[in-house]
Amino acid sequence: MIPVMLYNPAKIPAFSRECLLRKLAVVVVGFPATPLIKSRVRFCISAAHTEEDLIAALRVVDQVADQVMIKYKWTGRPNVAPSRLVKQQS
Repeated sequence: MIPVMLYNPAKIPAFSRECLLRKLAVVVVGFPATPLIKSRVRFCISAAHTEEDLIAALRVVDQVADQVMIKYKWTGRPNVAPSRLVKQQS
């Protein structure tokens, strides 16, 4: 079992539906089984899956995450424009 955090409970149905449309079955878990903002999707992996299966699944997850807008990236600083750029645009 491999969990992937979604964090946004409103996006769980869309993520699951889009994965299924792409022939990838996932198990979604949300409130009340998890705290409200700890929604997740679980992937059940077995020894029968090949490396190609796993790579294909990762491609689907990447596409779906883009489509439902759940990709998060932390750079160690707030996601805002540097002040020098804001001043130039004014």
